[in-house]
Amino acid sequence: MESLRAAAVEVLNTADARAKTALSRRYAAAWFAAREAGNPPPLGSAKPPASPARPEKPELLDPRDVPRRRPGTEAGRLAILHAIAHIELNAVDLHWDLIARFPDVPMPPGFADDWVQAADEESKHFNLLADRLEAMGSHYGALPAHAGMWRAAEDTAHDIEGRLAVVPMVLEARGLDVTPGMIALFEKAGDTETVAALNVIYAEEVAHVAYGSKWFHFLCGRHNHDPKERFHTLVRKYFHGPLKPPFNTEKRAEAGMPPDFYWPLAT
Repeated sequence: MESLRAAAVEVLNTADARAKTALSRRYAAAWFAAREAGNPPPLGSAKPPASPARPEKPELLDPRDVPRRRPGTEAGRLAILHAIAHIELNAVDLHWDLIARFPDVPMPPGFADDWVQAADEESKHFNLLADRLEAMGSHYGALPAHAGMWRAAEDTAHDIEGRLAVVPMVLEARGLDVTPGMIALFEKAGDTETVAALNVIYAEEVAHVAYGSKWFHFLCGRHNHDPKERFHTLVRKYFHGPLKPPFNTEKRAEAGMPPDFYWPLAT
């Protein structure tokens, strides 16, 4: 590994989903092995692309044009799994982009460690879901997907505080709200393998939201900002629309997000 940021850009520029996640996991393992040996590669510098490379499929549609899912049917459950897999693949790129995008913002070593860990886990999550899709006779790319996932990255490409506020503390926190319902749906269908995969994802996503909260508070402290007021300002600036209850208050609190952060932004 020449540098961590060069590795990040290589992941971002890899189009095939399985190849992207394999490369992501390989670089994460190499980073932590080198860290443990006391000889980590330099952070370095590399120019990330404006948008990550993507496979030819799935077709990306405006969110309004993505067909609605009927969760009570097998086809509906496949569509839900496909949508979650698409979110996890985007999360791989979002975390590597966070590592590469802001070289001029000095951060402690733990910042890179946290987001490499998150990118590695998102890669694992994508593969768990892609495996389930294939076991059920489908595959990632078989259905159209949401084209708006990268908008948060584009909007915050020059604002690291905004990126932390919108991606882990809004988008990933939303995953904590909706995943229990999805687990219940697949439990009702008797799909124990998918339930096991979703439980892994649910447990690990709490830490990703917590990483966002931790480093957002760190930067607010550096700049003498009130974290709650700053969060409200940035979410109103960069997130398009109000936050949607119900909220998973227990898991959000576990991730360092008390209710007065998000309720004032809700519908």
